[in-house]
Amino acid sequence: MGTAFDQMEEESDQLAETTTYHMEEQTEPQESEPKSNSVYQPLLKRNRTLSSSPLAIIGTKVSHIESLDYEINENDLFKHDWRSRSRVQVLQYTFLKWLQAFLVGLLTGVTATLINLAVQNIAGYKLLAVFHYIKKKRYMMGFFFMAGVNLLLTLVATVLCVFFAPTAAGPGVPEIKAYLNGVDTPGMYDATTLFVKIIGSIGAVSAGLDLGKEGPLIHIGACIASLIGQGGSDNYQIKWHWIRYFNNDRDRRDIITYGASSGVCAAFNAPVGGVLFSLEEVATWWRSALLWRTFFTTAIVVVVLRAFIDYCKAGDCGLFGEGGLIMFDVSGVSVTYHFVDLIPITVIGIIGGLLGSLYNYLLHKVLRVYSLINEKGRLAKILLSLTVALFTSACQYGLPFLVSCKPCDPSLVDSICPNTGRMGNFKQFNCPKGHYNDLATLLLTTNDDAVRNIFSSNTSTEYQTISLFIFFALYCILGLITFGIAVPSGLFLPILLMGSSYGRMVGIAMEPYAKMDQGLYAVLGAASLMAGSMRMTVSICVIFLELTNNLLLLPITMFVLLIAKSVGDCFIPSIYEIILDLKGLPFLEAHPKPWMRNITVGDLAAVKPPVVTLSGIEKVSRLLDVLRNTTHNGFPVVNNIVVPHVGQVTEVHGLVLRAHLLLMLKKKWLLQERRRTEEWEIRERISCVDVTERWGKIKEVTLTKEETEMYVDLHPLTNTTPYTVVETTSVAKAMVQFREVGLRHMLILPKYSGPAVPPLVGILTRHDLRAHNILSAFPHLEKSHAGRKRH
Repeated sequence: MGTAFDQMEEESDQLAETTTYHMEEQTEPQESEPKSNSVYQPLLKRNRTLSSSPLAIIGTKVSHIESLDYEINENDLFKHDWRSRSRVQVLQYTFLKWLQAFLVGLLTGVTATLINLAVQNIAGYKLLAVFHYIKKKRYMMGFFFMAGVNLLLTLVATVLCVFFAPTAAGPGVPEIKAYLNGVDTPGMYDATTLFVKIIGSIGAVSAGLDLGKEGPLIHIGACIASLIGQGGSDNYQIKWHWIRYFNNDRDRRDIITYGASSGVCAAFNAPVGGVLFSLEEVATWWRSALLWRTFFTTAIVVVVLRAFIDYCKAGDCGLFGEGGLIMFDVSGVSVTYHFVDLIPITVIGIIGGLLGSLYNYLLHKVLRVYSLINEKGRLAKILLSLTVALFTSACQYGLPFLVSCKPCDPSLVDSICPNTGRMGNFKQFNCPKGHYNDLATLLLTTNDDAVRNIFSSNTSTEYQTISLFIFFALYCILGLITFGIAVPSGLFLPILLMGSSYGRMVGIAMEPYAKMDQGLYAVLGAASLMAGSMRMTVSICVIFLELTNNLLLLPITMFVLLIAKSVGDCFIPSIYEIILDLKGLPFLEAHPKPWMRNITVGDLAAVKPPVVTLSGIEKVSRLLDVLRNTTHNGFPVVNNIVVPHVGQVTEVHGLVLRAHLLLMLKKKWLLQERRRTEEWEIRERISCVDVTERWGKIKEVTLTKEETEMYVDLHPLTNTTPYTVVETTSVAKAMVQFREVGLRHMLILPKYSGPAVPPLVGILTRHDLRAHNILSAFPHLEKSHAGRKRH
């Protein structure tokens, strides 16, 4: 990603030099020159010092991005619709919202089950064939078969991602975080991405790569939710028009939140954990109604999963019934711990924080190197994925030969120890009868079974320290080199495997002094590394409690998570924050930088080009001029009105969106003379459903010369209640309000009023509030703050 990110910065600089209009939604102050020049000369003459080119990496492309309109647009049309809604329409709207939540849960649960079924059977039968060759001492044939199948599965996943849906590669969680923060991520939720994500996840996980299906399942849930929310696929013109009312950014944000929660629930069979994951990690904006519907969605997912698990236990799903969904039940283990046990638990927490930070740092470097390789073209991406798959196969197959065989416990029956490939802790591999290879038990199995094996309780003598160390070292390396290749991938399982292995090693070291089961140490190790890398606490804690089905783990799990997150926060941001930064997505953090208290929004407006304003009744030619020569997505509407006993004053009537201007021009809602439109005229030409949708580009508008001399009344579609701040407001305060309300534009009003004072100082957008953009114009801010900290 490094070079792509550098390229993105270079393009941003070039855009700032060559055009002053390439700001996705920036609407800026004006009025010092005649109206005929207000779009051109002032913007071109002024030197831009605040960068405003919204470029980010979406999939593999450096592209322009836009923010989303989460704010309720309180224009005349909206107010009339709100007043005229009957009780039946309100109930119908509410019912459809709950129906959407039900469909998201149902389809996500079914999809997750099918993915699990496919992975368990493809990987299971592959491993059975490999163990069949090993049993006959045909070791090279076993390796060639395993490597060949893994390469084929990886090739399918990579080709689909490279040629059909680049946005399907990776976990997709950072892009979901950005979307719910207010950043549009085009192409992330369409039908092609969903299809490639499903097939690619099956191929990549079945190939034994060190990645999980949990991250992809979150993205899959979001894709399903998005398609349901917008009534089908725009690309393939498959739309359900009865659901068009929800095809707006605000409702789509809610339903994608349901999808993300249902994905986590489907991955871990953890309904409450799924809700808390969205609340803690991905959602920026939350409310009680969203909480209820999200919980309802995850409940539907659990019902679907449980139904399939019960059905498959009869053996009608191939190997799925034996492996099943990812569940590590340790409810039968007695969780007893004393004061002395807090020492190893604290050590596990510290290791998790340190190792998680180191993992994030190294992964950042690897992703930058991979960007250099990926820029060589599609063939380079495919070769990189195949190289990683071949290396993974060689290590998984070859390393078990390095460890010694262990004799089976005499109390175990022969059908359990050893076995020749099915699930369990006793894989015979190359060992004689009555012996098993503990490292093969962890490596030559599916990822779900590997975690199940390493979490297993009452197994204090079944794993050698050297085997656990080799497993830990290998998965550290594989975790770094696998994430970033062009396949759908998740971080949960690799981190979980690494953490559980060092947790069990700590348990072995503490065995003479502590009474806790080694499987519980593995659980705590996995939790600590996830907190150290992803910096989640509450959701991870609940997910692990639902996974292990043991409430007695709650106190020590909380203790480990808090230590690991506290240690990790001292060094480097979370892995998702790093990926967001690498991609250049303008994510607004929850907490502003300390130096943002030292600068006002008026200072930002002073280093930006003047704002382009419109009159309440505007000439069509003027609108075309503005739309063709700017890329702003919001324009303040300013009127000169006469107030009794005061005289003529300038009024900031509100804010009109580019999408609404295009709507009026496309529908040719034009007037012969300069006048206000009547209410019945508005309802006759434009519906509320039309207003919620986006209306393409100015290139698609075709008007005759006579029509360009006509007028458009902007009042009916102007948001008369935009959020505003006074120019003396600190940037920190404005940023908090901007993020928490979910704004796209914020108007800056002057502190003083008077005949010579302009009614509007400027306008703020998401890009203006990003720290590195502000520092590019005011570099002394960070230096002064750093100097104070040193003193």
